[in-house]
Amino acid sequence: MSAAVDDDLWSAVGDPTRRRILDLLLTGGNGTATSLSEQLPVTRQAIAKHLGVLDRVGLVHASPAGRERRYRVDEAQLARAVAQLSSVGATWDARLRRIKRIAETIQRGKDQ
Repeated sequence: MSAAVDDDLWSAVGDPTRRRILDLLLTGGNGTATSLSEQLPVTRQAIAKHLGVLDRVGLVHASPAGRERRYRVDEAQLARAVAQLSSVGATWDARLRRIKRIAETIQRGKDQ
């Protein structure tokens, strides 16, 4: 993953179902589309598609497990994603602080 913001990453983690899948995989260590669909109000096929998106951005990896694939979270890639998202959050926090200071300065000018 590059230092620049990765649009595919944002798309992958922007979906609440995919975030829940990541949570379940982190809690359980691994899972299949079938086992994950038993824990979510989503079909097995939908879970498989979500896992495909997560796999493409490197957040999960699959290994064969009989007729299915067993997925696990790539914790190093997840840590890089968290750092990237945190960096973007910090940038926006700084921007919002500047906007707040500008608004406060304008308000003080109106109050005088």
